[in-house]
Amino acid sequence: MDSDQIIFCRGGGCTAKLGAQALSRVLSMLPRAEKDPDLLIGYSSSDDAAVYRLTDDIAYVQTLDFFPPMVKDPYTFGKIAAANALSDVYAMGGTVRTALNIVCFPESWDLNILGDILRGGSEKVLEAGASLAGGHTIADTDVKYGLSVTGIVHPDHIWANNTGREGDLLILTKALGCGILCSADRVGEAPPGAMEEAIASMTTLNRGAAECCRKYEIHACTDVTGFGFLGHLHEMMDGRLSCSVYADRVPVLPGALACADEFLLTAAGQRNRNHAGPFVRFEGISFAMEEVLFDPQTSGGLLIAVSPDQADMLLEDLRQEKLAAQIVGEILEKRDPEIMVTRER
Repeated sequence: MDSDQIIFCRGGGCTAKLGAQALSRVLSMLPRAEKDPDLLIGYSSSDDAAVYRLTDDIAYVQTLDFFPPMVKDPYTFGKIAAANALSDVYAMGGTVRTALNIVCFPESWDLNILGDILRGGSEKVLEAGASLAGGHTIADTDVKYGLSVTGIVHPDHIWANNTGREGDLLILTKALGCGILCSADRVGEAPPGAMEEAIASMTTLNRGAAECCRKYEIHACTDVTGFGFLGHLHEMMDGRLSCSVYADRVPVLPGALACADEFLLTAAGQRNRNHAGPFVRFEGISFAMEEVLFDPQTSGGLLIAVSPDQADMLLEDLRQEKLAAQIVGEILEKRDPEIMVTRER
């Protein structure tokens, strides 16, 4: 096939994830084995990766992630997909050790495209300080790429996503809006320079943010991906806590609000609203900002619950890493609504 005839980017990234409601119904039907005491984190908590204890000092972190392209350049897509897959290990407090490629690729396409994807992914694995150890490829009608990733973490220093405490402050390390901007870019409506900012964010590893966090008392952590900021925040509250979010503090990629105002949105964003919306109350928040908060992110930042006496110091360290980090809210005792989104407190 002539490469000029190939439509590489039809819409993908974490917008391709199944909706949280549909996924939870399927998972609820799976048979449950007797609990293995060494399986410290499995799928029951909707966490970012599985964690299995090997010894008193070492636990194994296991995750995988792959999806169709959300950008037009294969090399850039490879970098984003790899950064996204690696992120789950960082969100658990772990260190990446190995990665395996997961590839679906049409046999009729130019293999140079595949080479560019794999080159981008390999560069991110090397940047993570890990080893690319192999992979698996299948012929498919469309491109999909990602990684299966393993890491290690001390069993006493795992960051689960649902162990935040009342009084914790919430820090977000990357700006939101990349799903909206990628949607706008596919139809030629992204503002000038907006995609460059989005790509810079999506290709940034969460390694630096995780390394900053290891110096502090982190009570809970997740990375913001396909279920959007509010979807992942809902998982963090775990039905036992509530929180306030200060929308004016939430970092947003340039152009994302303008695109949301023009209804350049994603179906996945609507699924996120359907799932998490009943747990959220907005007070004085624009429609565009609501959409950004529901927007599915690809290779998004870490959402961290940290002791309030350490939040400012952690924030300063994160900004030294040149991250768009902000304190965006605080965890409260259980109340209704679960998530209150207001303007600056």
